[in-house]
Amino acid sequence: MAGHSHWAGIKHKKALIDNKRGKVWSKLSRAIIVAAKAGGGDPDTNLRLRYAINDAKSVSMPKDNIERAIKKGTGELDGGTFDEILYEGYGLGGVAVLCEILTDNRNRTAPEVRKIFELAGGKLGATGCVAWMFERKGILVIDGAQTDEEKLFELALEAGAEDVKSLDGKFEVICNPDDFGNVQEAIQQAEIETEMCEITRIPNDTIDLDAETAKKVLKMVENLDDHDDVQKVASNFNVPDEVMEELGM
Repeated sequence: MAGHSHWAGIKHKKALIDNKRGKVWSKLSRAIIVAAKAGGGDPDTNLRLRYAINDAKSVSMPKDNIERAIKKGTGELDGGTFDEILYEGYGLGGVAVLCEILTDNRNRTAPEVRKIFELAGGKLGATGCVAWMFERKGILVIDGAQTDEEKLFELALEAGAEDVKSLDGKFEVICNPDDFGNVQEAIQQAEIETEMCEITRIPNDTIDLDAETAKKVLKMVENLDDHDDVQKVASNFNVPDEVMEELGM
Protein backbone atom coordinates (compact mmCIF):
# COMPACT_ATOMS: atom_id res chain seq x y z
CA MET A 1 0.00 0.00 0.00
CA ALA A 2 1.98 2.94 -1.22
CA GLY A 3 0.15 6.01 -0.10
CA HIS A 4 1.83 7.68 2.78
CA SER A 5 5.48 7.57 3.73
CA HIS A 6 4.81 6.58 7.32
CA TRP A 7 6.04 3.29 8.73
CA ALA A 8 2.55 2.53 10.04
CA GLY A 9 1.32 2.15 6.48
CA ILE A 10 4.20 -0.13 5.59
CA LYS A 11 3.52 -2.27 8.66
CA HIS A 12 -0.08 -2.58 7.50
CA LYS A 13 1.11 -3.83 4.12
CA LYS A 14 3.58 -6.29 5.68
CA ALA A 15 0.77 -7.72 7.81
CA LEU A 16 -1.33 -8.28 4.69
CA ILE A 17 1.56 -10.07 2.99
CA ASP A 18 2.25 -12.27 6.00
CA ASN A 19 -1.42 -13.25 6.31
CA LYS A 20 -1.99 -13.94 2.61
CA ARG A 21 1.29 -15.38 1.41
CA GLY A 22 -0.25 -17.87 -1.03
CA LYS A 23 -2.23 -15.11 -2.73
CA VAL A 24 0.89 -12.92 -2.88
CA TRP A 25 2.84 -15.75 -4.54
CA SER A 26 0.13 -16.06 -7.18
CA LYS A 27 0.32 -12.33 -7.93
CA LEU A 28 4.10 -12.37 -8.10
CA SER A 29 3.97 -15.34 -10.47
CA ARG A 30 1.89 -13.21 -12.83
CA ALA A 31 4.40 -10.37 -12.59
CA ILE A 32 7.25 -12.75 -13.45
CA ILE A 33 5.32 -14.26 -16.38
CA VAL A 34 4.58 -10.82 -17.85
CA ALA A 35 8.17 -9.62 -17.32
CA ALA A 36 9.66 -12.73 -18.93
CA LYS A 37 7.26 -12.52 -21.85
CA ALA A 38 8.13 -8.87 -22.45
CA GLY A 39 11.91 -9.03 -22.09
CA GLY A 40 13.06 -12.65 -22.03
CA GLY A 41 13.91 -15.09 -19.27
CA ASP A 42 17.39 -13.82 -18.31
CA PRO A 43 17.25 -11.50 -15.26
CA ASP A 44 20.76 -10.23 -16.07
CA THR A 45 19.45 -8.59 -19.23
CA ASN A 46 15.82 -8.06 -18.17
CA LEU A 47 15.65 -5.57 -15.29
CA ARG A 48 11.91 -5.89 -14.90
CA LEU A 49 12.25 -9.64 -14.49
CA ARG A 50 15.08 -9.19 -11.99
CA TYR A 51 12.94 -6.89 -9.85
CA ALA A 52 9.98 -9.29 -10.05
CA ILE A 53 12.22 -12.17 -8.95
CA ASN A 54 13.61 -10.09 -6.09
CA ASP A 55 10.06 -9.29 -4.97
CA ALA A 56 9.24 -13.00 -5.04
CA LYS A 57 12.32 -13.92 -3.02
CA SER A 58 11.54 -11.24 -0.44
CA VAL A 59 8.35 -13.13 0.52
CA SER A 60 10.03 -16.56 0.42
CA MET A 61 8.44 -17.73 -2.82
CA PRO A 62 9.96 -21.16 -3.66
CA LYS A 63 12.61 -21.30 -6.37
CA ASP A 64 10.58 -23.90 -8.32
CA ASN A 65 7.62 -21.51 -8.48
CA ILE A 66 9.85 -18.72 -9.77
CA GLU A 67 11.43 -20.91 -12.45
CA ARG A 68 8.03 -22.24 -13.54
CA ALA A 69 6.69 -18.69 -13.92
CA ILE A 70 9.72 -17.70 -16.02
CA LYS A 71 9.16 -20.68 -18.31
CA LYS A 72 5.50 -19.75 -18.72
CA GLY A 73 6.56 -16.26 -19.72
CA THR A 74 9.10 -17.48 -22.27
CA GLY A 75 6.69 -20.05 -23.72
CA GLU A 76 8.54 -23.16 -22.48
CA LEU A 77 5.43 -24.02 -20.46
CA ASP A 78 1.79 -23.21 -21.14
CA GLY A 79 0.66 -20.11 -19.27
CA GLY A 80 -2.06 -17.51 -19.37
CA THR A 81 -1.90 -14.21 -21.22
CA PHE A 82 -2.27 -11.19 -18.96
CA ASP A 83 -3.20 -7.61 -19.82
CA GLU A 84 -1.62 -4.75 -17.87
CA ILE A 85 -4.15 -2.09 -16.89
CA LEU A 86 -4.06 0.93 -14.58
CA TYR A 87 -7.37 1.65 -12.86
CA GLU A 88 -7.78 5.11 -11.33
CA GLY A 89 -10.38 6.41 -8.95
CA TYR A 90 -11.29 8.12 -5.71
CA GLY A 91 -12.04 6.94 -2.19
CA LEU A 92 -13.73 8.74 0.69
CA GLY A 93 -12.33 12.14 1.58
CA GLY A 94 -11.22 12.76 -2.01
CA VAL A 95 -8.40 10.22 -1.68
CA ALA A 96 -6.78 9.37 -5.04
CA VAL A 97 -6.29 5.64 -5.72
CA LEU A 98 -4.30 3.82 -8.40
CA CYS A 99 -4.56 0.07 -8.98
CA GLU A 100 -1.99 -1.76 -11.10
CA ILE A 101 -3.78 -4.71 -12.67
CA LEU A 102 -2.66 -7.92 -14.37
CA THR A 103 -5.72 -9.77 -15.65
CA ASP A 104 -6.59 -12.52 -18.10
CA ASN A 105 -10.19 -11.26 -18.29
CA ARG A 106 -10.89 -7.52 -18.38
CA ASN A 107 -14.65 -8.11 -18.45
CA ARG A 108 -14.43 -9.86 -15.10
CA THR A 109 -11.94 -7.56 -13.40
CA ALA A 110 -13.44 -4.14 -14.17
CA PRO A 111 -16.86 -4.66 -12.50
CA GLU A 112 -15.30 -6.43 -9.51
CA VAL A 113 -12.86 -3.58 -8.86
CA ARG A 114 -15.59 -0.99 -9.45
CA LYS A 115 -17.76 -2.73 -6.85
CA ILE A 116 -14.96 -2.54 -4.24
CA PHE A 117 -14.70 1.21 -4.81
CA GLU A 118 -18.46 1.76 -4.67
CA LEU A 119 -19.05 -0.33 -1.54
CA ALA A 120 -16.45 1.84 0.23
CA GLY A 121 -18.08 5.09 -0.89
CA GLY A 122 -15.61 5.68 -3.72
CA LYS A 123 -15.76 5.49 -7.48
CA LEU A 124 -13.64 4.53 -10.47
CA GLY A 125 -12.62 7.45 -12.66
CA ALA A 126 -11.51 8.04 -16.23
CA THR A 127 -8.01 7.21 -17.43
CA GLY A 128 -5.58 9.90 -16.30
CA CYS A 129 -7.83 11.35 -13.58
CA VAL A 130 -5.35 10.77 -10.72
CA ALA A 131 -2.17 9.29 -12.23
CA TRP A 132 -0.70 12.79 -12.58
CA MET A 133 -0.65 13.08 -8.77
CA PHE A 134 1.98 10.34 -8.45
CA GLU A 135 5.60 9.64 -9.40
CA ARG A 136 7.11 6.17 -9.86
CA LYS A 137 9.98 5.77 -7.44
CA GLY A 138 12.11 3.05 -5.94
CA ILE A 139 11.82 2.87 -2.15
CA LEU A 140 13.89 0.90 0.34
CA VAL A 141 13.05 0.88 4.06
CA ILE A 142 15.79 0.10 6.57
CA ASP A 143 15.69 -0.32 10.35
CA GLY A 144 17.50 2.63 11.91
CA ALA A 145 19.44 0.34 14.26
CA GLN A 146 21.37 -1.15 11.32
CA THR A 147 23.26 1.95 10.26
CA ASP A 148 23.62 5.68 10.92
CA GLU A 149 22.01 8.29 8.70
CA GLU A 150 25.23 9.91 7.51
CA LYS A 151 26.75 6.60 6.37
CA LEU A 152 23.55 5.50 4.64
CA PHE A 153 23.06 8.92 3.02
CA GLU A 154 26.56 8.85 1.54
CA LEU A 155 26.25 5.24 0.37
CA ALA A 156 22.80 5.68 -1.17
CA LEU A 157 23.49 8.97 -2.96
CA GLU A 158 26.71 7.63 -4.42
CA ALA A 159 24.69 4.72 -5.87
CA GLY A 160 22.16 7.12 -7.43
CA ALA A 161 19.51 7.66 -4.73
CA GLU A 162 17.64 10.97 -4.64
CA ASP A 163 16.98 11.22 -0.91
CA VAL A 164 17.21 9.47 2.46
CA LYS A 165 14.53 10.22 5.07
CA SER A 166 14.41 9.30 8.75
CA LEU A 167 10.91 8.39 10.00
CA ASP A 168 9.79 6.59 13.15
CA GLY A 169 13.14 4.87 13.69
CA LYS A 170 13.36 3.80 10.06
CA PHE A 171 15.25 5.11 7.05
CA GLU A 172 13.56 5.48 3.67
CA VAL A 173 15.80 5.58 0.64
CA ILE A 174 14.09 7.08 -2.42
CA CYS A 175 15.43 6.74 -5.98
CA ASN A 176 14.50 6.91 -9.64
CA PRO A 177 13.28 3.52 -10.93
CA ASP A 178 16.20 3.44 -13.39
CA ASP A 179 18.65 3.62 -10.46
CA PHE A 180 16.78 1.17 -8.24
CA GLY A 181 18.99 -1.82 -9.08
CA ASN A 182 22.22 0.09 -8.37
CA VAL A 183 20.94 1.44 -5.06
CA GLN A 184 19.62 -1.97 -4.01
CA GLU A 185 22.93 -3.64 -4.88
CA ALA A 186 24.99 -1.02 -3.01
CA ILE A 187 22.92 -1.48 0.15
CA GLN A 188 23.14 -5.27 -0.11
CA GLN A 189 26.91 -5.13 -0.57
CA ALA A 190 27.15 -3.01 2.57
CA GLU A 191 25.35 -5.90 4.34
CA ILE A 192 22.41 -3.70 5.28
CA GLU A 193 19.08 -5.55 5.29
CA THR A 194 15.93 -3.92 3.96
CA GLU A 195 12.46 -4.35 5.46
CA MET A 196 10.77 -3.22 2.26
CA CYS A 197 12.24 -2.85 -1.20
CA GLU A 198 10.11 -2.06 -4.26
CA ILE A 199 9.30 0.24 -7.14
CA THR A 200 6.04 1.97 -6.37
CA ARG A 201 4.05 5.15 -6.94
CA ILE A 202 4.58 7.96 -4.46
CA PRO A 203 2.07 10.82 -4.21
CA ASN A 204 3.26 14.39 -4.74
CA ASP A 205 0.96 15.54 -1.92
CA THR A 206 -1.05 13.75 0.75
CA ILE A 207 -4.45 14.15 2.39
CA ASP A 208 -4.73 13.72 6.18
CA LEU A 209 -7.64 11.51 7.25
CA ASP A 210 -9.64 11.43 10.46
CA ALA A 211 -10.22 8.14 12.24
CA GLU A 212 -13.61 7.32 10.72
CA THR A 213 -12.52 8.06 7.16
CA ALA A 214 -9.15 6.36 7.63
CA LYS A 215 -10.80 3.16 8.84
CA LYS A 216 -12.99 2.97 5.73
CA VAL A 217 -10.19 3.91 3.31
CA LEU A 218 -7.81 1.37 4.85
CA LYS A 219 -10.50 -1.31 4.51
CA MET A 220 -11.04 -0.39 0.85
CA VAL A 221 -7.31 -0.57 0.17
CA GLU A 222 -7.13 -3.93 1.93
CA ASN A 223 -10.00 -5.26 -0.21
CA LEU A 224 -8.31 -3.99 -3.38
CA ASP A 225 -4.99 -5.53 -2.30
CA ASP A 226 -6.83 -8.79 -1.69
CA HIS A 227 -8.23 -8.98 -5.23
CA ASP A 228 -6.43 -11.61 -7.31
CA ASP A 229 -5.92 -9.31 -10.30
CA VAL A 230 -4.62 -6.28 -8.37
CA GLN A 231 -0.82 -6.19 -8.24
CA LYS A 232 -0.30 -2.95 -6.34
CA VAL A 233 -2.41 -0.19 -4.83
CA ALA A 234 -1.15 3.37 -4.42
CA SER A 235 -2.96 6.23 -2.75
CA ASN A 236 -2.30 9.74 -1.50
CA PHE A 237 -3.76 9.54 1.99
CA ASN A 238 -1.87 10.08 5.23
CA VAL A 239 -2.97 8.79 8.60
CA PRO A 240 -1.53 11.00 11.37
CA ASP A 241 0.15 9.21 14.28
CA GLU A 242 -2.59 10.12 16.74
CA VAL A 243 -5.21 8.67 14.40
CA MET A 244 -3.19 5.46 14.00
CA GLU A 245 -3.11 5.17 17.79
CA GLU A 246 -6.85 5.76 17.95
CA LEU A 247 -7.34 2.93 15.44
CA GLY A 248 -4.97 0.69 17.41
CA MET A 249 -2.43 0.36 14.58
